[in-house]
Amino acid sequence: MGKGAAAERFFSDKETFHDIAQVASKFPGAQHYVGGNAALIGQKFAANSDLKVLLCGPVGPKLHELLDDNVFVPPESLQEVDEFHLILEYQAGEEWGQLKAPHANRFIFSHDLSNGAMSMLEVFVSSLEEFQPDLVVLSGLHMMEGQSKELQRKRLLEVVTSISDIPAGIPIHLELASMTNRELMSSIVHQQVFHVVTSLGLNEQELLFLSQSAAGPHSSLSSWDGVPDVGMVSDILFWILKEHGKSKSRASDLTRIHFHTLVYHILVTVDGHWANQLAAVAAGARVAGTQACATEAIDTGRVSLRAPLEFLTSHSEAGSRVVLNPDEPVVEWRREGVSFHFTPVLVCKDPVRTVGLGDAISAEGLFYSEVHLHY
Repeated sequence: MGKGAAAERFFSDKETFHDIAQVASKFPGAQHYVGGNAALIGQKFAANSDLKVLLCGPVGPKLHELLDDNVFVPPESLQEVDEFHLILEYQAGEEWGQLKAPHANRFIFSHDLSNGAMSMLEVFVSSLEEFQPDLVVLSGLHMMEGQSKELQRKRLLEVVTSISDIPAGIPIHLELASMTNRELMSSIVHQQVFHVVTSLGLNEQELLFLSQSAAGPHSSLSSWDGVPDVGMVSDILFWILKEHGKSKSRASDLTRIHFHTLVYHILVTVDGHWANQLAAVAAGARVAGTQACATEAIDTGRVSLRAPLEFLTSHSEAGSRVVLNPDEPVVEWRREGVSFHFTPVLVCKDPVRTVGLGDAISAEGLFYSEVHLHY
């Protein structure tokens, strides 16, 4: 909260968690929303009436009732009780003891064992044959932090095997989320998970943690100081694609990363695999401003421009200096066969809700992205 950073943690004490969840749920004015990254991304897609979404994950009665009509849940995914994730949201300037939040954000905690064990993954993969999707979105790996080391290791290997069973030609997007276990993050990077997905979505916390866990660029940095430096962010994104992305010498499918932080977004793609990046990154930035303010279109009176108006594109090599042009707010640059698309975000001054923003950004970016498949 002191840094205004989004975070999510596993709550290990089952009884205490359920007591808190019950009190919160029955509280007058308690609000129940669709939860879980995959469900939120699915909801965002389902808002387009032409799209049909298959959602696999533990779906209880309350969640099922809240889901859009275009979201289909296989019978094996239905369960008798809902998993709750509890969300503490705060506004900019709110205080708790000695802490004062520099900007609005949220803290999420849960005791979600079925998502933590990725228990629906095999059901999901087996359902794809009938559903014939154009895109697969995965999330929830961060919830494995609640599992033992042995179970994490075993399950990750099974996750890779399951993902590898998804028919070739279907792009697979992995949405990352807040984590604290470096060993688990390192395993996700190195145990082939990155090699079997086509696209990643993450924020500044996840990006720096990933670099720290896998000895990437700027990993000696303990945390971002204010707005994440664009050049440093670009170096880490470039490193992920160069070390773990698709290349002539590496059998990897990873060709796209959609990075989002409060004041700007960057979409990075390996040349020749994606198109329409300008529209995709702009759409993600637009939805960040409208969804946080709960408005249909950007309301200029309720948003502010806080992105750096000039920046270096790299710190590990001679990056170029970019000065933003208001008439062409999406800036593009290239580095060794990798394209970067940067856009500032019009940040909502008094957000109605911060939860699910990253999911909405990733969904919108994917919706506008065009993939060029190479077999």
